[in-house]
Amino acid sequence: MSRDAETTEPAGEQSATETYEGTILVGRDFEPVEGTVVVEDGTIQAIEEEPVASDDVVLPAFVNAHTHIGDSIAKEAGRGLSLDELVAPPDGLKHRLLRDASREEKAVAMRRSLEFMQQTGTAAHVEFREGGVDGVDLIREAGGGLQIRSVVLGRETVAAMEHDGADGFGASGARDADFDAERTATRNAGKLFGIHAGERDPYDVDAAMDLDPDHLVHMVHPEPHHLDRLADVGTPVVVCPRSNLVTDVGVPPLRELLDRTTVALGTDNVMLNSPSMFREMEFAAKLTDASALEVLRMATVNGAEVAGLNCGLVEPGRDAKLLVLDGDSDNLAGVKDFVRAVVRRAGQGDVVDVVL
Repeated sequence: MSRDAETTEPAGEQSATETYEGTILVGRDFEPVEGTVVVEDGTIQAIEEEPVASDDVVLPAFVNAHTHIGDSIAKEAGRGLSLDELVAPPDGLKHRLLRDASREEKAVAMRRSLEFMQQTGTAAHVEFREGGVDGVDLIREAGGGLQIRSVVLGRETVAAMEHDGADGFGASGARDADFDAERTATRNAGKLFGIHAGERDPYDVDAAMDLDPDHLVHMVHPEPHHLDRLADVGTPVVVCPRSNLVTDVGVPPLRELLDRTTVALGTDNVMLNSPSMFREMEFAAKLTDASALEVLRMATVNGAEVAGLNCGLVEPGRDAKLLVLDGDSDNLAGVKDFVRAVVRRAGQGDVVDVVL
C-alpha cells in the first residue's frame, strides 16, 4: 500500500491529505478499479483511476449492525442452553454473569472486544447496551481513545436512552415488555429505536413492527404478512446468522428479506461468537443464497444506513473509513473476483491497514 501524507495550507488553514493505492472497490456495486483514493481531513475527495504498483485491495471498513459486547466477560459460556436460558432478561445466564462481574472486569473485557473489532476492519458497531445509565457510561469509558465508533442504544430505562452518551434505545423484544413509552420518548429525543423480533418464533413480530422501529433485529421467523409489511414500510432488518445457529432458532430467510428491505449484518453476543465481520460474511454467503455483493453491502453501507453514519462506501463525500487488505497474501494471491474473495475468503491475517 502507498500511504502518502502531505500538508497544504489553503487560505491559511492546514489540510491533511492521504492517499491509498491498489484495487479499489468503488461505490455501491464495489466495482474493482485500479487507482488511488484521495482523502482530505477524513473525507474521501476523489478516486483516481490510474496504474499503480500496489497489490492492495481498498474497500470500506465494516459496520457491525448488532452487538452485545458486555458478554465479553463470558466467551463460550452456556453450552447446551436454550435461547431463553442464555440471554432472556432478567435471569438468563448472561444477565446473571453481568450482575456478578465487577465494573472493572466488564470494562476491560469490553475494551478488548472493541480493540479486536477495530483491528479486524470494523469502523462502527451498533451496541444494545445493558445496565441502564451505568451501562452507557461503561462502554464510553471502555472505548476511550479508540477510533471505532460505538453507536450505543441504552436499555432498561428511558434515562439510559436520554443519557448524553446514548444514541437511542435497544429493546429486548415485544414479548418481554410494553415498550410504547420508551418508543415515544426515543422518538421525541430524535434518537434511534431498535428492537429484537422474530428470533425464536413469529409471535412478537407484529407488536414490534407496530412500534415503528428504526430497525428490527433477527427476523428468523417472519410470516408472509410480516414480509408484506416490510415491503410496505421498508423497516431495515439486522440479521445475525451465526448467533441464530448457535442458539438453535434457525436461519434468517435472507433472500425474502433482501427482496423487501435493507438488510444489515451483525455478530450479536460476544458470549456466543467473535465480533468478526469476516466470519459473519463468510457464514452468511455460504449458508444462504445471498450473493457476495449483497453480503458485502450488508456488512458495510447497509449497516452504516442503520446506524445513521456517512461511511460504508468508497466514493467522494463519504467519511474515509477504509480497510486495506494485502491482495498478494498467501490467502488472496491469485484472486479473480475481489468481492467474492473479501466476503468468502479474506480474514484478519490479510489486513494491512484500517483507516478510521
